Amino acid sequence: MKYNFDEIIDRSGTSATKMESLPKGCPDDALPLWVADMDFACAEPILKALHERIDKKIFGYTMYDTDECLGAVLNWYKKRYGWEEQKENLFFCGGIVSAYAVLLNLLTKEGEGVVIQRPIYYPFTMKANSNGRQIVDSPLIYADGNYTIDFDDLDKKMAEPNNKVLVFCSPHNPAGRVWTEAEIRKVVDICKKYDKWIICDEIHCDLLRCGMTFHPILKVAPDYADRIAVCTAPSKTFNLAGMKTSNIVIHNKELQAAWKELIGGKLSMNGAGTLGLTAMIAAYNEGEEWLEQLKEYLDGNFAYIDAFLKEHLPKAHMVPSEGTYLAWIDFNGYVDGDAEKLEEIMQKKARVALDEGYIFGDAGRGFERINIATPRSVVEDCMDRILKAFKEEKLV
Repeated sequence: MKYNFDEIIDRSGTSATKMESLPKGCPDDALPLWVADMDFACAEPILKALHERIDKKIFGYTMYDTDECLGAVLNWYKKRYGWEEQKENLFFCGGIVSAYAVLLNLLTKEGEGVVIQRPIYYPFTMKANSNGRQIVDSPLIYADGNYTIDFDDLDKKMAEPNNKVLVFCSPHNPAGRVWTEAEIRKVVDICKKYDKWIICDEIHCDLLRCGMTFHPILKVAPDYADRIAVCTAPSKTFNLAGMKTSNIVIHNKELQAAWKELIGGKLSMNGAGTLGLTAMIAAYNEGEEWLEQLKEYLDGNFAYIDAFLKEHLPKAHMVPSEGTYLAWIDFNGYVDGDAEKLEEIMQKKARVALDEGYIFGDAGRGFERINIATPRSVVEDCMDRILKAFKEEKLV
């Protein structure tokens, strides 16, 4: 079927965080393009499956580790990426940030170092700090308007005995890079050289620009699978964030046992939601057509913003997006690192609620992350508001 991504869906009255809990300082009528969920209706097979499950009238405790559920996840990996995985290596968690926090507690001790590559998804910093771990930044290189990995610096940071884990974001949020097979292999080789763990966030793996190829880290480096934990989920791909379902891949048997003991034995966090599992199974089994149409629509949104900036705000630069639905825009040509000024313009003048670049680390100062998984008319409204605000500030 043909999906209508131009449809404006009223999300009021749904307790949506994105709409009803705007960032501090935003006026109530700010256009919400911050939290990374979509403004698109879920795929019809998902909605149909949920209705059919609701019609069964009982929502008791529901098992995750069934052939139906695990088969849907593993078949998706294989069909999309040629990634052969085993059922015994797949584990449930309610969310990837939760899984990340659990893994930190299992793989590191308080005071030990966790290496990240800023600018990076800010909860990776927040959860490390709140659990008493030491954040160590190996920043990406930003040159010629795009990002690459600083392998020399990464080698130096991973060589430090106190640094135990690398958090690898693939595809990268917010930079939008889809790492090549060679780049991933080099990252793994550095960690392998020093026998360090990798926590790999692959939540955006399905959201690629048309023509891009994603390389699962466990497919690239099966020889190092015993020191890698991979976090995946249908939440970003199919707009199922509220369903609280993610899939964690762990090969190391000791870590598997520790995960089960902490998640199930100590915390009782191993119970999956009935409707979440229903939605995930339907998404992976029947959602591919919707996803392919979505990717084309997102490509159009990115192209619109890029053309708009080049015509109206030529000193701004949208970093080329290879993956995710998050536009990462460099406004330093107008604000020269003054992140506070940029935030004031966006919130008070343009009345748009975005993720300010500085929350991803100092390397993000002067940048904005815009969630463009929204109808084209909303993207147009956002860019028009920004242009008007910049004109009022006499920046253009």
